[in-house]
Amino acid sequence: MYTADKIRKFTEQVFKAIGCPAKDARQAADILVSADLNGVDSHGVARLAGYVRLYDHGRLNPVPDIRVIHETPSTATVDGDRGLGLVVAPFAMKLAMKKARKSGSGWVSVQNSNHFGIAGYHASLALEQDMIGWAMTNAAPLVVPTFSREKLLGTNPIAVAVPAGGQPAFLADFATTAVAYGKMEILQRKGEKAPLGWVQDEAGNATDNANAVKEGGGLLPLGGDREHGSHKGYGLGAVVDIFSGVLSGANFGPWVPPFATAGFHGVAAEQVGKGTGHFLGAMRIDGFRPKEEFKAHMDQWITRFRSAKAVDGQHVQIPGDQERTSRAERLANGIPLNGKVVESLEELRERFKIKEKLKV
Repeated sequence: MYTADKIRKFTEQVFKAIGCPAKDARQAADILVSADLNGVDSHGVARLAGYVRLYDHGRLNPVPDIRVIHETPSTATVDGDRGLGLVVAPFAMKLAMKKARKSGSGWVSVQNSNHFGIAGYHASLALEQDMIGWAMTNAAPLVVPTFSREKLLGTNPIAVAVPAGGQPAFLADFATTAVAYGKMEILQRKGEKAPLGWVQDEAGNATDNANAVKEGGGLLPLGGDREHGSHKGYGLGAVVDIFSGVLSGANFGPWVPPFATAGFHGVAAEQVGKGTGHFLGAMRIDGFRPKEEFKAHMDQWITRFRSAKAVDGQHVQIPGDQERTSRAERLANGIPLNGKVVESLEELRERFKIKEKLKV
């Protein structure tokens, strides 16, 4: 178990070591630690070495000139200048919130960015101003559309954050695939098999091989197969790709550059846009109805769903509950890190001559 504070300070130093300004390093570290605290180990500090590899491959600009290249009163397109998505996405979300304050809602598409961590972090920024937040991003093509043997989409997550009154916020944050690729990496590190319905092999057959994607197979859309609704997961992933990539001028479909992890380093020779794309949005509640009335009804919605009759040994949660439970436990007891993740962090510590060790 490692304390969140130790991990945050260490991560911040690594980002500084590759040239990120102190403010950006703090922002990036905070997002990775938030993922670990929330129990989303696939998107936490385990990803740190991947960001460094992006830098090593010349795909990450640690001091980007993030700028608006097109806008209207309620919309904008941002060029991230190959910066950390962990920095570019919050910039875009804050711009969406600024536009929402004036126009009722704000929508910002992003091009020329990189992997932005957990989508829920960015959507949740809107909660600070009692707004509804949206966040989505396209990603490396590791996913096969229904009936396809070609990988054409990313895990393409969607996050929606909704404020409540006395109850905690509603926060849905999910990949549009059966599982995020980071979960496959966790299985690989543990030497475990994947549940059927997560991945297919190169020939298009269901498999439990956690290394199938690296061996020519692909992740399956949410639903797993056509009989269980994979066409719906495929549709959701396509929507995210269009909003994040086609709308912004970023790469889309099979041209989205891969995150530098799990052996996926190269960029397709043909590019149809700039970098990875995101889509962020903020909505003022009082653009629809009085804010306090809405929040009272959200409390009622949350309370009713939590009180639903549950199957034996279970209870019904609302989106966000599991992350809040994990955060409380890990703030109190520490964050567990896989041995191979610790090894990768030790390699970074030695490379960048970080004096302070990441102690348990």
